[in-house]
Amino acid sequence: MAVQQLSGSDLSSLVGAGVPDSVEREEDGVLWVKAPKIADVCGFMKSDAGLDFNFLNSISAVDYINHFELVYHLTSLNKRHTAIVKTRLDGREDLSLPSVYHLWRGADFQEREIWDLMGVSFSGHPNMKRIMLWEGFEGHPLRKDYL
Repeated sequence: MAVQQLSGSDLSSLVGAGVPDSVEREEDGVLWVKAPKIADVCGFMKSDAGLDFNFLNSISAVDYINHFELVYHLTSLNKRHTAIVKTRLDGREDLSLPSVYHLWRGADFQEREIWDLMGVSFSGHPNMKRIMLWEGFEGHPLRKDYL
């Protein structure tokens, strides 16, 4: 049986009911959520019996100069479906999201890499420090404003 990607509209109604005031919109198969609610949404998507997203494939960050987007790829190995959840952080300074480390230990290195290279920190992460570059390194070299 093939893995199925859940539509943003299906996820929007389920997540909207489970985590009120969290969904911004859905488009092109992607569920967009409010940044402060990302860990709550991920927690709901993991614990809900119908969704059962027990595996975090990846977290990635994209710098669009005026804002950053973070993309969470989730999979339910038991239900054989996937989802894409995105959130947006405006600005360039003091960027932070709630960590999902407490949900998936695999988020450890991914969140640290995003902090190290892009400058987005994750509140609640137990070891938020550089992972690729040395302590004391100035800046975040994958940002578009890094020179």
